[in-house]
Amino acid sequence: MKFLRLAKRAVSSLALLAALPLAQAEPLKIGYSDWPGWVAWEIGIQKGWFAEEGVEVDFQWMDYVASMDAYAAGLLDAVTMTNGDALVTGGTGKPSVGIIINDFSNGNDMIVAAPGIDSLADLKGKKIGLEEGFVIHLLLMKGAEAAGIDPSEFTIVNTPTNETPQVLASGAVDAIGAWQPNSGQALKTVANSKPVLTSADVPGVIYDLLCVDPESLEKRRGDWMKVVKVWYRIVDFIKDEDNLDEALEILSARVAITPEEYEPFFAGTYILSLEEVLPIWKKAKGLKSVYGSTVISDEFNVSMGVYDEPLKTEQYLDPSLTKEYAKSVK
Repeated sequence: MKFLRLAKRAVSSLALLAALPLAQAEPLKIGYSDWPGWVAWEIGIQKGWFAEEGVEVDFQWMDYVASMDAYAAGLLDAVTMTNGDALVTGGTGKPSVGIIINDFSNGNDMIVAAPGIDSLADLKGKKIGLEEGFVIHLLLMKGAEAAGIDPSEFTIVNTPTNETPQVLASGAVDAIGAWQPNSGQALKTVANSKPVLTSADVPGVIYDLLCVDPESLEKRRGDWMKVVKVWYRIVDFIKDEDNLDEALEILSARVAITPEEYEPFFAGTYILSLEEVLPIWKKAKGLKSVYGSTVISDEFNVSMGVYDEPLKTEQYLDPSLTKEYAKSVK
């Protein structure tokens, strides 16, 4: 009889446990910032596509450098970064794995010169304000290389990117390096200023990624796959011209400007479709591959003393979720 009572009690306990709701996984915490290829996540947020896919995501809006600092401090599961800046974060503290290539910069990153300066060569012996050691600095170096200019002929003034428009307007420097919206603000603030180099001149030098904590990726791969699915739903939405007005309304609202002001940013940010991104995920040398581009960024970071030794750059990239998703939709 005692055995029966114990058995009945065990069955009752199991029934009670079965009736309790399953514990909810913590939301995936993602830091994102003001870059058109990353503001695009707002479409999935506003349309409720993450909930539809069955993953809870907490997108946290912050300044770019602050988002990398928050990731390095362990406050985020993932952050939006360029491939080069992901190495900076990893080489100086906390590594990550890029699982999505959102876009490549196609003109939004610029060296903007003061009036009267018409080319990169005109900046020899002059001051350029930019965030030293960051990707905009790499753009300047690669642009100088292409133009046959010794980069040591420039005087770099280390300047936070969000302060570059004011610094150019003050006359303290002859040019600045910045990305949208700061580059556009500099052009607007300083009459007759002009871009003398843009990322469209060096395509592939800057890829923009979603970079995930390796531990989170290992533990919650299924949830990150759902994020990948939502991303390509966003891309399909943006690529459909019938959705342009709605997309601009959503994106411009996030950064508090008008849709008309936001529209030109699309031209300077090439958001990659699934078909377009697959060749970029192939391992190869040079800027047409994210692997080759990241090696170039690594060499730059070491040369700038950002960290001492070259990194194992392949460990910072994982195309497997994108490739798995591509197979599923064939």
